[in-house]
Amino acid sequence: MNFLRNLFGKKKPVTTSIELVLIPGGSFRMGSTSSEAYGDEQPVHQVTLSSFHIGKYPVTQRQWRAVMGKNPSRFKGKDRPVEQVSWDDVQEFIQKLNQLTGKRYRLPTEAEWEYAARGGTSGDRYGNIEDIAWYDDNSGGSTQPVGVKQPNAYGLYDMLGNVWEWCQDWYGSYTSSAKTNPTGPSSGSGRVYRGGSWFDDARGVGAPYRDSIDYTDYRSIDLGFRLALD
Repeated sequence: MNFLRNLFGKKKPVTTSIELVLIPGGSFRMGSTSSEAYGDEQPVHQVTLSSFHIGKYPVTQRQWRAVMGKNPSRFKGKDRPVEQVSWDDVQEFIQKLNQLTGKRYRLPTEAEWEYAARGGTSGDRYGNIEDIAWYDDNSGGSTQPVGVKQPNAYGLYDMLGNVWEWCQDWYGSYTSSAKTNPTGPSSGSGRVYRGGSWFDDARGVGAPYRDSIDYTDYRSIDLGFRLALD
């Protein structure tokens, strides 16, 4: 019970609880045709999503240790995002967390992630990059504590920069057809991650930017995650 109070107790500081934000359902144009866009961000297509919850912050080292009993991160700090966690590691974390809480946490889908990251905007970023993201020009060469930069209109912090964030989907090419609650391809060779990191230049730190890795056991010092909940 002490564990649960530490993670979810209302009287604890914000950085010790997994706070969720309700994202209202709606439609948006997924992808980008801006001058910074890459080919796999196209074609831009209409996506409609049901309401869902998503973490206000990336999962921190404090939260990871509370569930897993250890901290794999290179850049130590309780309120910094956990990194050096693979997609498989994250699935184990979610399974244990769900057993402890009786909830059904999961990774966001790629579409949910982009919709949440945009915060109702249509551009590649929801604000000036210096104000909203830790990236190579201002990070000092490491992750930084979550919640320092400005949030987007949904009240979400660090959606861009700081650490890349795993999504649930297999990677796949876009099509022009409209989609409702897409979950990506049924199979594939790589899992998607989003958002850019402290290590990336400005072009890689945008809501539409997407990347993947072929190994679900891949770990990196600039790769973490945040939780979602139906």
